[in-house]
Formats: sequence, structure tokens, C-alpha cells
Amino acid sequence: MATRREFIKGSAAAVALSVMGVPAFGAQGDTQADTWVKGVCRYCGTGCGVLIGVRDGRAVAIKGDPNNHNQGVLCQKGMLLVPVIYAKDRLVRPHIRKNGKSSPLEPVSWEEAMKFATDKFAQVLKEDGPNAVAYYGSGQALTEESYLANKIWKGGFKSNNVDGNPRLCMASAVGGYMSTFGKDEPMGTYDDLDNATCFFIIGSNTSEAHPVLFQRIAKRKQSSSEVRVIVADPRRTNTSRIADMHLSFKPGTDLALLNGMAHVIVRDEMDNYRFHGKYCTFQKGDDAVTFDDYKAFLQDYTPEKVAEITGLAADDIVKVAHTFAQSSATTSLWCMGINQRTRGVWANNLIHNLHLLTGHIGRPGATPLSLTGQPNACGGVRDVGALAHLLPAGRVIGNQQHRNEVEDYWGIPRGSIPDKMGLHTIALFEAMAEGKVKAVFIHCTNPAHTLPHLNKHTKGLQTAFVVQTEAFMSAETLKYADVAFPAAFWCETDGVYGCTERRYALTEQAIKPQGEARPCVNILMDFAKRLGIDEKFIPYKNAEDIWEEWRKFNEKGPYNFFGITRARLRKESGIKWPCPSETHPGTNLRYVRGKDPLVPANHPDPIFFYGKPNAKATVFLRPYAPPFETADAEYPFVLTTGRVIDQWHSATMTGTVPELQRAYPTNFVEINPEDAKKLGIRNGDKVELETRRDKMVLPAVVTDVCMPGLVFTPFFDKNLLVNKLLHDAVDAVSKEPEYKICATRVRKAS
Repeated sequence: MATRREFIKGSAAAVALSVMGVPAFGAQGDTQADTWVKGVCRYCGTGCGVLIGVRDGRAVAIKGDPNNHNQGVLCQKGMLLVPVIYAKDRLVRPHIRKNGKSSPLEPVSWEEAMKFATDKFAQVLKEDGPNAVAYYGSGQALTEESYLANKIWKGGFKSNNVDGNPRLCMASAVGGYMSTFGKDEPMGTYDDLDNATCFFIIGSNTSEAHPVLFQRIAKRKQSSSEVRVIVADPRRTNTSRIADMHLSFKPGTDLALLNGMAHVIVRDEMDNYRFHGKYCTFQKGDDAVTFDDYKAFLQDYTPEKVAEITGLAADDIVKVAHTFAQSSATTSLWCMGINQRTRGVWANNLIHNLHLLTGHIGRPGATPLSLTGQPNACGGVRDVGALAHLLPAGRVIGNQQHRNEVEDYWGIPRGSIPDKMGLHTIALFEAMAEGKVKAVFIHCTNPAHTLPHLNKHTKGLQTAFVVQTEAFMSAETLKYADVAFPAAFWCETDGVYGCTERRYALTEQAIKPQGEARPCVNILMDFAKRLGIDEKFIPYKNAEDIWEEWRKFNEKGPYNFFGITRARLRKESGIKWPCPSETHPGTNLRYVRGKDPLVPANHPDPIFFYGKPNAKATVFLRPYAPPFETADAEYPFVLTTGRVIDQWHSATMTGTVPELQRAYPTNFVEINPEDAKKLGIRNGDKVELETRRDKMVLPAVVTDVCMPGLVFTPFFDKNLLVNKLLHDAVDAVSKEPEYKICATRVRKAS
């Protein structure tokens, strides 16, 4: 395996070429194609547009869509997406486990597999009721699939046990937007990256997790000497290497840093009182407070006090606060380093606070913009309400009016949707292990690989009856599946993705599914009808019918995208909502008069936070709190996990591509040279990590990326399931687990 520094240099070179106008990522095999079909990349939440080249019924090429936001640029993974379709381990026939978990999966007909699955679900529904069944979905599923599943379970089976892997990555961002602004999803878009004069990047290794966006940030920095980049990250990643300021703070102390920045901004009178005095309220817990109360709260976060907590220099805290506030337009970017925390919602609130205090919001280049991990976590889960506490289009299960609105639209009696929210992910898998949830339908995700504290939660998969839609036999969760339905993959079907910037874009079907694989909307409809769900309730012929219902769902509400028709999506490379009519171009700036169609044109104020009853955003007083588990004498190191540029999630897709697999064939552990010297560890040595949950041996990469006392490992390798090491403590509000920080021992393995 090459050293991490070599990969960093390679990535940096690619970005540099792109910035200078040289196409670092070109089309693959474009001379072989007869036709080109428009689609969306299957990987991260950037949502890059692609064109799929087809010849003789086979996908043979791919290139970036020049008309989408990525302007024809793709990362390495995107450029090598076509071979994934024809991977040797594609699941192309239905399978069942005829004699329990210990028996092998055996190929059977669709009829036998579907009957086997629905007979068991029918039995559980009859004997144990709707709370004993669940759906576990994905931010990788198409919007139409997630909307349909949500409708089947909550409106058909009357079970609110609908959750999915976005709970593990974006729930804290949802909680942050909802609590601060009253509605989910960012107000800005990627266009802000072209207008910002300051980038504040925290909890995001953008260069590896969202490389196309990183290229755009680097290009913006190259374009003007005025642009400043601030990266706050305990690791010295490739992202930090283009930074004017890199804040390498002690892991888990970012709440103190963010409050410290707010203290400096207010103390030095760099806050925009005309903005926050008019458009904001201040709140401590459930109580309204004043700006003076907020100033008093911030006295605990002087630069000197924050320096003691974070390990940063007090002068650097002052400098970064001044740079953030005095920029003409600041955009903040964050991802899992903020969200996957036991105070993830609070951290999101504190980032929003900085923008509300300074007025860096509602202008080109000035916005808090959370980055999304999966291609459709926004449009296909958050928007359609496919989580245990949500209903479609920003509604919540705990609100009777919201439930009634959904029931009326779905044409079912009021009271059909239970008033108690379902089980969030960690609670769901605990309930499966306890035998309370007896049957689960897992769609387009791999929880036996991606859940934290895996030794605990695979017990739920071992105990419950598991039906799984999957495209690849290598998925770890198939080891526990009782039924495996082969799913059409990517451009073998059609449907809509909604990416980070509220952009809905269509992937059109380019080729037929492999073998006996079927589109997942067809699988779900067949499954539901066999279980007695009335055809009048799910009267769809295809995904387009489902989209038509979904776009009409919120025609008059705050998530309005009535104007995003299938016909428009075929012609255009994505449209950003709100978009209330077929002639509306889409919205770049939410909550801004003249830009957001949901703000009345005659509204007296240029900013209107219509998500809140008082039309004002909330600045929260959120104190510093340490992470759930910190380093101590027994476990003196901090372990954090994340992505690498050439592998994605559990590598069921990227692991099938030889070029990507050669780049990163296995998980590894990064360790700082100072720590390595003390422990007698050299590059390539085997290193044992031991936490309170488990221990594991990985190859060492000795590098300055990690600060002393911190070690990092990616999680993509199924042969080294590092999530076994992690705890599963969750944020009290979002119920998102804290993947990013746990205590560990580190030693050279014998």
C-alpha cells in the first residue's frame, strides 16, 4: 500500500490541474458510446451530474455532465462507476435461507422468495402487531423508493418504525436546521462557493469526502488573493493543506471553539446588530433570553479559557473569529465531524449562531452549508420524511395537524398514522435483539458493516427475520438476511436524487437490469400488495407515477417543488427547490425576498425566516460539553474514523473496481510520528487498537496527518470491521451516534 502522503500529493496534483484549467478527471471510453443518457453519480452527497455512454444495450462509458453544477468534472470514483454495474459479485437472482440463519442463502424464483418474505411479515403483523415490523432505508435509495416505503409502512402497515442510515450521518444537521430556522435543508447552494471570500471548514475532510467541491473551493481560492480558507480539524488533512489557517484542536472540543469565536465577535463589536437585532431571538434551553444574557453566557468562553480547553493559541482563536466576521462573505462547510457527535445538534446550532451574529447569511457567498454524505439523504429521506419521527415535507409525527394533513392526502382515515414516533436506528436494532421487532425490511444499505458497536447490534440482525434488497453479494448484511431480493443498480432503473444544495436531478434508465434484478419500486409494490395493501393506496405503474404524487404533495407548503416535473428533469440537469411552478427556475437563496418564491414579494423585510412562527431564527446558548468518551490513563488515545478518497462507505461498489481497490486495499491506522517513536512503531508495522468494546490489528501509516494522541482509521474494509471498536452513544435530540470520538489503547502488535 502506498503511503498516505503519496495519495495526498496525488489528490493535490489533481486539484491543481483542475484549478489551472487542465481536466484532471476526463471521460472514460467516450468514443465507444452510441448514445448518452443523463444521470447522477451513485456515490456521495455532492450529486454530480453524469452522462452514461451506451452501446449495444451495455453501459460502456461515463463523463461529467457539463450542464450540471459539477460542470463536467468527476472524481476518481465517479469516473470508474460503469465497471461496478458488471461486477462479478452482482446479486442477480432472489435468494432465501430455507432453514434458519445457520443455513446458506439459496437461489430461488421470485415467486418463492416473495412468498417466503410476505408470509413471515404477515404472520408477525397478525400475531405481534405493526410495532413488530420495521423498514430500514438509505440515503442511497431513490426518492420514489423512500417515499413509497414510508407510505407503505406508516400509512399502510400503521408502523412508524421507519428509519435508515441518514440517522447515522445527517440527523444532527436536520436537528440543527430545524431548531435554528424551523425548516430543514440549507438556505444556500454550491453557487456560494464561487462567491465566498472566507471558507470556514470544520468537521469535514472535503478533499477526500467531497473532492469535486474541494476542487471548486481551491479554484475560488486561486481566483482572488482576498479569499481566505480556515480549516478546523484535529487532523492535518489534504483539505487543511490549502488553508490560510489550520486549527488543530483537541478532539471533541469544537463547541468551546465555536463559542470562543462568538465571544470574540461580540466583544470586539464585529457582530451585525442590525441583523440579529431584527431577525433573531435568543434562547437558553426552552426559555427566551436577551442578547445581554447571551453576552453574559459568552464570558465563559474568552480566548484564554477556550485555549485551555482546545489546546489552541488564544491569538489564533481571535484571528479566526476576526477573519470569519470581517470577510465580505463567509461560507461555512461541515459534515460528519460535526454531526456524528453526542452534541451534534448543538454544534450545528453554534455554526448557525456565527452566521446569524455576523449577518453572513442570505447573500451570495454567505451561508451555513452542511455537506451531505450520501447521494439522496436530503431529497430521498429528509424531504420525504423517511425517518422514525418525520412525515413528508417537513412534517413531524408528534404534530396531530401534520398527521391529519398526510392522512388526508393519502386518502386514509384520520388516526391511521400512530401518534407515537417509531424507533430510531440504535433503538431499532436494540429492539430487534430483544425480540420486540421481529421482522425488518432493509433497503439499499449495509448495517452489519456501518453501525457502531457492531458486536452489539449484529445480534439484532441475527434475531430478527431480515428481508434485504441488495445489488452485491459481498454486502456484509447478507450474512444475516433471510431473504435477498436482487435490486436493479443505478442506471438500470430511473429515479430522482436530491443532493446537498436542494437540487433534484433525474437518473434515467440507460440499460436493462442484470439477470433477474428488478427496480426497487416494483419490489416494494409487489411486497405491499401481497400483504394486503390496497392498490388504490399505491396505484403506481412506475417510479414516474410516484414522483408525480410526491411533487404535488407539498404544492402549497414550505418544501414546494410542484414545478419540478419529470418532463423538466429529463430536459434540465437538476432544479433547486423551492420551485412552485413549471416556469420557475429554482431557488438559490431561501428566506430572501425576491429570491425565494415562498417569501411574499411585498414582504416588508428582505429576510423572512418563515419556518418559525415569529419569522425569526434562533441563536442558542449551548454550553461546552465533552464527548461521551474521552482519553484517560487506561485508554490514552482518541480514535476517530472517516473516509478515504478512493473508497466509499462499505466498499460494496468501490471494492469491485481494481484501480480503486489497489489504491486502498485495506483499512489502516494513522499514527503521529511522535507517538509512533514512543511506541516503537514504524510505517507498515501491525498495530493493535483496543477499546472497551473490542480490539483489532491494522497496518500502521506513520504520518503527520494526526496530531499526537489521535489515531485515525477508515471503515470501508469488510475484513477489518473497525466499527466494532466504537461505542453507540447518541445525541439526545437527533439520536445520531458519536462515531468520531472514542478512547483506545495503541500498541505494536507482536
